[in-house]
Amino acid sequence: MNSNENFMFPKKSDLVKIKISDITFELPDLKNTDEAKAIVIGKWLAAWIKADLAAGKIAIRNILPSKSEFAYLLGVSIGTMQNAFRYIEDLGYVESKQCIGTMVSDYNKNDSTVRKLTSKRDLAVEAVKRYIQTGGFKVGSQLPSSRTVATIVGFSVNTTRLALETLATKNIICHRFKNAKDSGWSVLTLEFDVEARISKSSETLVDMVVKDLENYIKNNLKIGSRIPAHAALAKALKASVKTVHDALKVLIDRGVLLARRGRYGTTVVKIPGAEMSLQKPETSIFAPAKNTAFYHYEKTQNHIKRMIASEYEVGDKLPSIQELSKSLDLSPNTIRKAFHNLAKEGYLVFSRGRYGGTFVIDIPEVESQTFKWLAVNPQYAKEYSELQSEN
Repeated sequence: MNSNENFMFPKKSDLVKIKISDITFELPDLKNTDEAKAIVIGKWLAAWIKADLAAGKIAIRNILPSKSEFAYLLGVSIGTMQNAFRYIEDLGYVESKQCIGTMVSDYNKNDSTVRKLTSKRDLAVEAVKRYIQTGGFKVGSQLPSSRTVATIVGFSVNTTRLALETLATKNIICHRFKNAKDSGWSVLTLEFDVEARISKSSETLVDMVVKDLENYIKNNLKIGSRIPAHAALAKALKASVKTVHDALKVLIDRGVLLARRGRYGTTVVKIPGAEMSLQKPETSIFAPAKNTAFYHYEKTQNHIKRMIASEYEVGDKLPSIQELSKSLDLSPNTIRKAFHNLAKEGYLVFSRGRYGGTFVIDIPEVESQTFKWLAVNPQYAKEYSELQSEN
């Protein structure tokens, strides 16, 4: 695995974690305020860190209590704490490290000792700043909705919203409402710089892990080899399991890896950098990874279609998601996704209220469909290929 000598990878066992019970700083007032709760909590966290550092109660590189512990202490959601942590990280009071946690940082310095490349949020922040500068906005102008901004700058809606929240902490924009909604951002100032070195092509942590994985595959594996578990890769690469998951997905989309269900796992089907890949028989009759992910929902969706066609008429109310979940022995989420797919196809409609529910508005035509195999034993694949050649 590649390593970067400019950064240090501290061991979690060598660091001191602050206990939530050790925090004696006066808690923030979250009821009588016009600011968002995340901002109020963020300012409180910054004040607490600054005061306890000065008093010697905590030290640089101490690990903060978890977001869930803070959420329980303050009576807020974990999502609110996530935004509060981002707020103080932008101000330099803490820095986060995968597999370790959030550590107290020296806010008087601007350097980091932790391996952390440009994040998608950082890229989106610069993209939004560039959009504000070139979009003809003036001080006081209102920005479009975050969904519209996301489309313009080319990032996901969630990443764009995080970027807008970050710009609010820097007093570049502000939200006109107490509770942040999808619109209502106003420009506070145009006096800011856009970092030319950061563009959408800048290397993110996922990009770096992708390169590390490619080198690992080239040096240690061969076609047909199974990739180690996410947790093992995360530990070796000093990254989070989520980052490893995203990096593996990139390699799956590039055709380097093949994701299969069950005990077959994710295997190498192409060596990175090689012009040609030697495809094994058991991989030639697999559905693509995206089809594999959708397969389970499609089966459920077709089952419900058959049920509607044989047992219901237009205007009839279907059983609830929970009822179908029990009768079909499937998760409520699987039923919910199948319902939404059928609603998009024009067969179902949802209604709220006391007499609400899921109602049939059209009867589907049921067809038999052939599905590609999702998991194949190599011996079966060999016999299958021989039969195909004979025919």
